[in-house]
Amino acid sequence: MNITGGKYKGRKITAPDENITRPTLSKVRMGVFNTLYSLIGEFEGKTLLDVFAGSGIMGLEALSRGFSEVKIFEKNIKAVKVIKQNYALIGINPDIVVGDSLKSIEKTDKVFDVAYIDPPYESGIYEQIFAKLNGKAKILIAEHSEVIDIKDFELIKTKNYGGKSVSFYKSTLLK
Repeated sequence: MNITGGKYKGRKITAPDENITRPTLSKVRMGVFNTLYSLIGEFEGKTLLDVFAGSGIMGLEALSRGFSEVKIFEKNIKAVKVIKQNYALIGINPDIVVGDSLKSIEKTDKVFDVAYIDPPYESGIYEQIFAKLNGKAKILIAEHSEVIDIKDFELIKTKNYGGKSVSFYKSTLLK
């Protein structure tokens, strides 16, 4: 897996075992950041929360493209080890919280410019995640396979990539 844009473009990283995570494809990552750029403009000085981080690729893409800060939530210890290795390859120390993502969201007081969520598909926890992120993320991006009905966020756009979709939401509480 390679970083697709920015100052670390082309850098190779590894993914945890496929039974643990589902890495986001490069064309999806490029689409996410292209759409995000059209929504918020320059990434310099922006912050990203990567919930259910897996390999950490979305956070690395964000940092590569100019985000100033990335926070990672991941509970799988094997995935955390891979994230730390991937960040070390680039010379970055990840800001990672190890543990249940829903509980980690509750404990954070920071407001992020962007939150990226990619929980296990068919987990049925999208509504819970959005509810906990309400007031903590200006833009929320959800990768999903099922239809999700979210309250208190305005759906901006959905892009489809075969069997998965990526939806962009705007917080109605934060501007």
